[in-house]
Amino acid sequence: MDYRKVYESWLENPYFDEATKAELKAIEGDDKEIEDRFYKDLEFGTAGLRGVIGAGTNRMNIYTVRKASQGLANYILSQNTQKQGVAIAYDSRHMSPEFADEAAMCLAANGIKAYVFESLRPTPELSYAVRYLGCTAGINITASHNPPEYNGYKVYWADGAQITPPHDTGIMDEVKQVTDYGQVKTMDKDAAVQAGLYETIGANIDVPYMEELKKLILHPEAIKAAAEDLKIVYTPLHGTGNVPVRRVLSDLGFQHVYVVPEQELPDGDFPTVSYPNPEAKEAFALGLELAKKVDADLVLATDPDADRLGVYVKDRETGEYHSLTGNMSGCLIGEYEIGQRKALYGLPEDGALVKSIVTTNLADAIAEDYGIRLCEVLTGFKYIGQKMLEFETKKNGTYLFGLEESYGCLPGTYCRDKDAVAASMVLCEAAAYYKTQGKTLWDAMIDLYEKYGYYKDDVKSVTLKGIEGLEKIQTIMNTLRDNTPDEIGGYKVLSARDYKKGVIKNMEDGSETGTGLPESNVLYYDLPDNAWVCVRPSGTEPKVKFYYGVKASGMEEAQKASDELGKAVLAMVEPML
Repeated sequence: MDYRKVYESWLENPYFDEATKAELKAIEGDDKEIEDRFYKDLEFGTAGLRGVIGAGTNRMNIYTVRKASQGLANYILSQNTQKQGVAIAYDSRHMSPEFADEAAMCLAANGIKAYVFESLRPTPELSYAVRYLGCTAGINITASHNPPEYNGYKVYWADGAQITPPHDTGIMDEVKQVTDYGQVKTMDKDAAVQAGLYETIGANIDVPYMEELKKLILHPEAIKAAAEDLKIVYTPLHGTGNVPVRRVLSDLGFQHVYVVPEQELPDGDFPTVSYPNPEAKEAFALGLELAKKVDADLVLATDPDADRLGVYVKDRETGEYHSLTGNMSGCLIGEYEIGQRKALYGLPEDGALVKSIVTTNLADAIAEDYGIRLCEVLTGFKYIGQKMLEFETKKNGTYLFGLEESYGCLPGTYCRDKDAVAASMVLCEAAAYYKTQGKTLWDAMIDLYEKYGYYKDDVKSVTLKGIEGLEKIQTIMNTLRDNTPDEIGGYKVLSARDYKKGVIKNMEDGSETGTGLPESNVLYYDLPDNAWVCVRPSGTEPKVKFYYGVKASGMEEAQKASDELGKAVLAMVEPML
């Protein structure tokens, strides 16, 4: 149907409320805005929904949330798992509590019980709650680190991980089949509560979740020894991390945790940052200011749903605070966890470190050094969760640690998504441990580089919005897929992995082998000397991403090589833009 006709149908249909119609009437003379809101349905992809809040089929609103929930309900009913119920959490974004209740009311109207958190909670706690309560699925209302105008709807399955095959395609198909908003069921909240189909949860999940985190601590004696001297600055960036991060650090005995006051309380406008992303330097401005005042050892920032952790650590020689990328902090935590577990208990013979394909090759070196298996999975922590489930069900591995470059890692098996609360805790423990040895976290990072080599990894993104942007992103992928480059930035391409076709081509002899991973629109180029480049469209934003990594014998050399490769990657794609 023509987008104009869909727009008019929303104005005329009594199903839509007056506030929605008033918002749409206000844009009646703006054809481009109408087109953007109605040229398609907000796509329910493998990560669920994510979009700008507003009226329209291509927006996040109560109607698109109900529609997605009806599709999910239909799938759950088809699997005959409705008696297990669904756990629902939400973050600090605008409309998050409202969207959580809309999802719950739709599920309840379909006879599926919803367990809804009483107030905002982090993503990893939702993952934990799904398994703890024995639910068939979970929903988290969050847009992670997107700008304030966004919200989203993440779906989890019974294993506690975000949906993967076959459930992702099964749910997507059911959502697509809900073409008429009149097909969507809902009911009154009071009636749902009385019918036992809506239950509020909170402390009954918080307490066991916290206990699981504390079980991960390896050196409580180091925390006790360093607690008086170690100074930590933390910012939740107006999100869900404030209560759980402070609580676990306090419970463990850390005495000097300074929270950035301007960013402490939940606020969907995220007024102190342009967007609440702990990967961005801007997000740390206030935290670093406070760190210098109190002479902090480290600065932590979690994103709104507290699954990603950003870190700055102090250089004791210069007094400067160094930023740790997700690759750096993930490997620092991974080395500490695996190394200390080996020293204390030994490592299982089938121990495994799991990482995504765009994560640093430093992780490979760590796995090789400790004699454990390295498992590569597609981008998205849900695939790390899927690997954890495989280890459990097939008894073919023991999960030791998992990480991805996008500032996410998981040091335990209590949940199946990246956990910035746990990462904050373990990094603070590591800081205390190294402090008892007269070292800082920055010293530990340099030790890591000296041991394995100076790996430098980065990512460049090109944002291409709207219909034209989607077409350009597809053109870039198709062009590179059909014309594999011989070299990139002076590096010869040794092999080209096409995860959509499922093949790895040896560029020297033309032979092909399988990738061993599910189909995905990703291209990866193996280069000499541990260098690499990977290209993929973002799953959550209108971007095409270019990941790349190098290895050198020193920090300056690695930085120079990385800068040059980054320029070459952008130059390679520039003619296609």
